[in-house]
Amino acid sequence: MPGAFPLVGTMAALQEEHFQGADMPTIDPSLRPGTVTKWGEWVKSKPLVVNGVETRWRILGKYDLVSTNDDGTIGLIDCKVSDSQRDTGQFYSPQLEAYAYSLENPTAGKAQSVASLGLLVWKPTHAIGTSVEDYGFGVFQKYIPVERDQENFLKVIGEFITVLEGELPEPGTECGTCNYLVARNALN
Repeated sequence: MPGAFPLVGTMAALQEEHFQGADMPTIDPSLRPGTVTKWGEWVKSKPLVVNGVETRWRILGKYDLVSTNDDGTIGLIDCKVSDSQRDTGQFYSPQLEAYAYSLENPTAGKAQSVASLGLLVWKPTHAIGTSVEDYGFGVFQKYIPVERDQENFLKVIGEFITVLEGELPEPGTECGTCNYLVARNALN
């Protein structure tokens, strides 16, 4: 999405940079003791298993921040710069669970135990600075914990894969996309 909204990528990079090496409780007191040790890395999972069968589908994504916690677990934080009311744990839970799944079931490397998920939201609130050299934005920072729900994530992703791998339904006469797909498949 940053390609569609170039400023989003810039702001996200600044936010990730700001927290490199940060002590987790300074981000939010509810977080386990640990330090942000990784940022902006790609993760890829082993093939997903649906109904006991290994599929050809994997999770591939790029997380924002990962902490190495003092207890040997890791924490996963997704950074947002937004003033949207939809910045809730429930809305972003599938994205964070996908990253967690990839870290716990990696294609390569050691599996890690993800102890916490959360959003770190910066809401721009005001302009700062006194000259061209130091203008910027002030932000309100809020950490939103996201409850782990791997069971629901695997159920939903399993249903999605089942639809993708299933037969095309009979097209309705009013469905232009359906009729296009039928005509396209007839060319094969």
